[in-house]
Amino acid sequence: MFTMDRTMAFFEIFINGRYYETVLDGLYNTILLSLIATGVGLAIGLVVAVSQILKVESDNRFIKVFVKVFKFITKVYVDIIRGTPAVVQISFLWLVVLGPLDLPRVLVGGIAFGINSGAYMAEVIRGGIVAIDKGQMEAGRSLGLSYGQTMMVIILPQAIKQMLPALVNEFIVLIKETAIIGFIGGMDLMKAADIMIGNTYNFEIPLIMVAIIYLMLTSILTWFMRGIERRLNKQG
Repeated sequence: MFTMDRTMAFFEIFINGRYYETVLDGLYNTILLSLIATGVGLAIGLVVAVSQILKVESDNRFIKVFVKVFKFITKVYVDIIRGTPAVVQISFLWLVVLGPLDLPRVLVGGIAFGINSGAYMAEVIRGGIVAIDKGQMEAGRSLGLSYGQTMMVIILPQAIKQMLPALVNEFIVLIKETAIIGFIGGMDLMKAADIMIGNTYNFEIPLIMVAIIYLMLTSILTWFMRGIERRLNKQG
């Protein structure tokens, strides 16, 4: 509960000290990081998921070997990402892989979180595709469509309905995970709190306000996700 002293401290830090600008910068970067990571994660997740269930119809030996090798690589990728902490992954990407390129920390963070998220999104997407009745694939093939065409035109549009709530939930998780971007010097909400704490020596107000902002963001997305679930349930 905010007492008079806490209220005065809030105005002193955020208004008079103009730290609301720092918080807005952190909020902007947090949302931008999450959007970049979601885009990268969706792209990786889709490729990995499809590769795991892909059926090779070609008699070309090279294609068959390539698909098997690619499936093995994607499996190793998923195992490594799921078995190592995100903070280790983002630090490795920043210090070892992309460090010499001098890229913006927000972009590096977005790519790192996207690579991390892709391993989890892959399972969500795979589960959504597998949940579609096998008769849908057979119906598409009977109409003369190839495996790929059937997947793109018939299977994936239906699978999206199944996996959309889980994908929104992954976006919520990403928003909270971006708090570790500070390990590579990136700016986000948590980094904004650290800056305020370091300059004002007030721990309580910055942490409470940042926590409230995170809660507001996740609550809005949770409300959105529940709305999607209700609409999907009504559609059958």
